[in-house]
Parts: sequence; C-alpha cells; structure tokens
Amino acid sequence: MPKIFIIAEAGVNHNGSLALAKKLIDVAARAGADAVKFQTFKAESLVSRSAAKADYQKKYTDKNETQLQMIKRLELSVKAHHELIKYCRTKKIMFLSSAFDMQSIELLADLGMKIFKIPSGEITNLPYLRRIGSLRKQVIMSTGMATLPEISEALNVLIKSGTRKQDITVLHCNTEYPTPMKDVNLSAMITIKQRLGIKVGYSDHTVGIEIPIAASALGASVIEKHFTLDKSLPGPDQAASLDPVELKEMIAAIRHLELAMGDGIKKVSASERKNMTVARKSIIAARDIAKGELFSEANLCVKRPGHGISPMKWDELMGKRAKRAFKQDDLIK
Repeated sequence: MPKIFIIAEAGVNHNGSLALAKKLIDVAARAGADAVKFQTFKAESLVSRSAAKADYQKKYTDKNETQLQMIKRLELSVKAHHELIKYCRTKKIMFLSSAFDMQSIELLADLGMKIFKIPSGEITNLPYLRRIGSLRKQVIMSTGMATLPEISEALNVLIKSGTRKQDITVLHCNTEYPTPMKDVNLSAMITIKQRLGIKVGYSDHTVGIEIPIAASALGASVIEKHFTLDKSLPGPDQAASLDPVELKEMIAAIRHLELAMGDGIKKVSASERKNMTVARKSIIAARDIAKGELFSEANLCVKRPGHGISPMKWDELMGKRAKRAFKQDDLIK
C-alpha cells in the first residue's frame, strides 16, 4: 500500500501567537505527520464587514465579535510565515498553508510552496481556482459543502488553467465542526474517485480518530485532521481538534494500517510459514497396518502434524498397498 500523506492541520489554533504556532509544529513533528498546515489570509480580503459567524464559531468565540474581527486576530504575518517555514525545516516536517484569498496565493507562491491546499469554501471561486491552476503545482482540494458537479467543474478549471490531473488530490470533507457521524458519508470518497477518475483523500472534522483510519482503509491517499495543544483553549476550531496524544495515536494507527493492507496477493507470509506443519494435517495410520495391506478408510485417518502426505491426496491412497508396515499414528510416507 502506498504511504498515506498525513497533514496535521494546525489551522488557526495558534490564536495569532507565533510561539503557540511553533509548539503546534513540535507536536505534529513528534507525532510523525508528513506536514503541518496553517491558514493564510488577509482578513479584509476574506471577509466583509457584514459576514456572520458560523454557529460553531459563535459557540467557541466572543459572541459580540464579528467574523471579520475574529479572522483579523488570527492572521499570520508575512514575517511569521518565514519563521514558521524555517522552523519546520529544523523539525524535518513540511510546512503547508491554505490560501483564502488572491493576495495569499501570491504570498505562498513567493514562499515556494510545492503543494497548494484549496479549502472547501473556495471550490466555487473561479478567479481563485484559475490562479491556483496556473501555478502548475500539486493541488489538494477539499470538497466540503460541494456536490459532485461542482467538484467536476472545479477540476476542469484547474486543469484548463495548467495543472495536470495527476497532480490533483480531492479530499472528501464535511465542514461542520464537529461533523455528526450520520453526516460523514465516507462512501462519497469512493464515489468521487470512481466518477471523476481522480486521486482521493479525506479531511476529517469528526470527534475521535476512527473515521480517518477507516478512510485510509478505503483508499485515501491523503488524510487531514485538525489538532491542538489543548481543546480547552479559546478559538473556533479547538474543541473539534485532536489533542497531542490523540494525534500521535491516529498517525500510528494509519501507519499500522498501511503495513496491514499489504500488496493484495494472497500468499503464505514469512511469519506464518513455520505454523504450517503445526496447524495443518497429514494422512496418518489409524491403527497398525501390515506390509502389503490395502489402504482404506478403516486404517487411515487425518491428524496433525502437517509434514506428511497432504489429506488432499486421500483419494490417491485409497486401495494402494502399504510398501512397509506402519504403527498406529505413524505418518504415511
């Protein structure tokens, strides 16, 4: 099974603090993630003054604060981006970030991003998609709130703009934080792969780690999951994120799954080969058999161990003469 690309989604769980962002990178690196992902945006370019908060944002942030005010205090400066990229290099983990506006696409392009992550909310943003596509980079696109025709249309824009189809991975996603289990619809990931002929993955917002593991078993090539230092911290996404222990457990489980999935060829494994003679059976003398006596169901039986004649050759022995005498429980050879 190919190695699954695991993105530890720090998002805005740094709460605007560079020190907190670096601690999140430490956690992601120790957990074994392939990449740690943040969010890049200019508040005024992303949100209008009249934009309302989502219900989950209202629940976990100041009710008197507008979405614009909330987004503004969660911005990462250009300087912070440089510092975090440099810090990721020291921790040997890839830095990623989702661009939420045109200005942020240019910033990430200037910073040399090799992978561009498209958040769910931008899947119907034509100018945005055209610019991402024109960069001809690897693209990972989340599809929360999107229908199959909308995903297909977004793919067409990216491809017509210059990005190769083989460089795009589409993530099935639900944008509710946390996502109710009844709304996960994990089978839709398979539908996307089959209908659109595209690489797929899964971006998870459920509570716990079992759904990303299940997605990995179903063929996800990318897994993305929010994490935090502490679920009780203030912020819109903290409560629906994994804590450091859970993140490490999820990644370990996915890595175990990769090993367990194997190559799909049904064969005797190296570890179980030694058990064959112990667990399988051979044709055995059911009682003492004299030399020249005919083999029959009366004087033969099947028992362990399995290093004699296979019971699959039972019919071939019936009616043949014993070339020597056998004691009860002797292997027939």
